[in-house]
Amino acid sequence: MVRSILILAFAVASLAGQESAVDQGYSHFYNLEYDLARADFERAAALKPADPELHNHLAQTVLVQEMYRNGALESELVSGTNSFVRRPKLNPTPEMEKRFLDELGKAMTLAEERLRKDPKDTAAMYALGISFALRTNYYWVVKKAWRDSLKDANAARRWHNRITELEPKNVDARLVQGLHDYIVGSLPWAYRVLGFMVGVHGDKERGIQTVQEVARNGKLNRIDAEIFLCALYRRENQTRRAIPLVEDLIQRFPRNYLLRLELSQMYSMAGDKAHALDAVEQIALLKRRHAPGYDRVPWEKVYFQEGIIEFWYNELDRSLENLKKVAAASEDVDLNTGVYAWLRIGQIYDMTHRRNEAVDAYKRAIAYAPQAEAAQESRKYLATPYRRL
Repeated sequence: MVRSILILAFAVASLAGQESAVDQGYSHFYNLEYDLARADFERAAALKPADPELHNHLAQTVLVQEMYRNGALESELVSGTNSFVRRPKLNPTPEMEKRFLDELGKAMTLAEERLRKDPKDTAAMYALGISFALRTNYYWVVKKAWRDSLKDANAARRWHNRITELEPKNVDARLVQGLHDYIVGSLPWAYRVLGFMVGVHGDKERGIQTVQEVARNGKLNRIDAEIFLCALYRRENQTRRAIPLVEDLIQRFPRNYLLRLELSQMYSMAGDKAHALDAVEQIALLKRRHAPGYDRVPWEKVYFQEGIIEFWYNELDRSLENLKKVAAASEDVDLNTGVYAWLRIGQIYDMTHRRNEAVDAYKRAIAYAPQAEAAQESRKYLATPYRRL
């Protein structure tokens, strides 16, 4: 399972003392069972309609389910290819967008009402900060409203900074601060300048250290911090440090197949082809056995993962065979998987001196998802054949 200005989508942790419906909801949430998670959170909100955090949970689930449906979770957590800036925006249904904004509006209103009565209500501060973080993601991945997104990211951090001032030992409140530091510190210079203009600053190294602290010492947000560290280590090419974290998360959330895909990619990036392919084969085995959560994994996900590993390890014939299976079902896979399958097919054809077929594959990648990073990369190879360095 990894989060960001995009990654911040996951930074809502269950609070101590909430009823079992919330615990059950988060078990479903982290196992990618979003309809069940939403039903649990709705049940909890019906019992405590004045709790802003429960409406945050619902808003978060609606947004992350849409990201999952579009393949955005995988492109961040598993393939690790899309930058924070160049990700194509989501196109949610009007119903999804309305539900998200309605729940977020309820959460913010309830938190603000509590803070008017008690300006030192840290639980309300926490909820309000999470609401701003969720709206940051909405502006970023749905509206592509950079300035609004950065302003809300700053507001989320400001509220959680205030918690730290009032409760210095509250490690959990530092998670949003750490993610904010890392994300803003990782943005291209032009976007960082835009951030400076609205009072947003970041420090990538400090951000990583803060998330590490929450992963070690947090109570409510430890799992979230582990998930985020996997994504951050991936981006920083420190995959060996991430592998134990992913393995721990697989034990906690065994129905989350994205974690096993992540483990495979981590091993591959670490130069361990055998373990990388073993992790993919484990997914295939669980699917054949109809293990809980694995019937929903399309075979094309397995073929894609194997094909990508084989591509980087120069097993081009086997890679092409797997990726062609994905391309043949491109109408049934998410945009991220489909567009990268066509890009890699084109690159394989270039490396095997089949230029006409390579150009056709690049054109298919561009037509499949014109705004995706893989499509932009494909445009370069229309003029100049791909060559592996």
